[in-house]
Amino acid sequence: MKKICVFCGSSMGNNPVYGETAEKIGVHLAEREIGLVYGGGNVGLMGIVSSAVMKNGGHVTGIIPEKLYRKVPHQHISELVVVNDMHERKSMMYRLSDGFICLPGGIGSLEELLEVFTWVQLGYLKKPVCILNINGFYTPLLKQFETMLNEGFLKETHHENLLIRTEIDGITEEMFSLEIKTGDKWI
Repeated sequence: MKKICVFCGSSMGNNPVYGETAEKIGVHLAEREIGLVYGGGNVGLMGIVSSAVMKNGGHVTGIIPEKLYRKVPHQHISELVVVNDMHERKSMMYRLSDGFICLPGGIGSLEELLEVFTWVQLGYLKKPVCILNINGFYTPLLKQFETMLNEGFLKETHHENLLIRTEIDGITEEMFSLEIKTGDKWI
């Protein structure tokens, strides 16, 4: 892996642990010479993780739609790509990245996580997806995944492709070694 896309909030959240974790993941990536791909903003957890990578000598690629570029661009990163819209942003993020980590965030982070997980399930991507469940933030979503499994709407094979962690230690190493299982969703 050379680049990991991090989905995370453009807000800070109410608990300082979210910002602390964003800082730690940025340092973790930079120390391992893994580039960051992210949404290009300079605010919230997005700003923290990208600044942490830069401060520690790493490479950051921000991808931001033109409408958001006028409001919150991060000017102090390695590369900032301005695109037309959110669809183009996500498509480029997915193409440029070798794996995905989702930190706490709002509906945008959730939408990106679910879309990339869907793409893996359908075989459009064969890249690891990790939820960093800090402070139990994603526990209700993980419970929903269990309900989908129990009710026959999500296959165990696909669910096993999703890494769920509460700590950063070993996260990228585990992502590197994960074998993505492909199985037909309809069989």
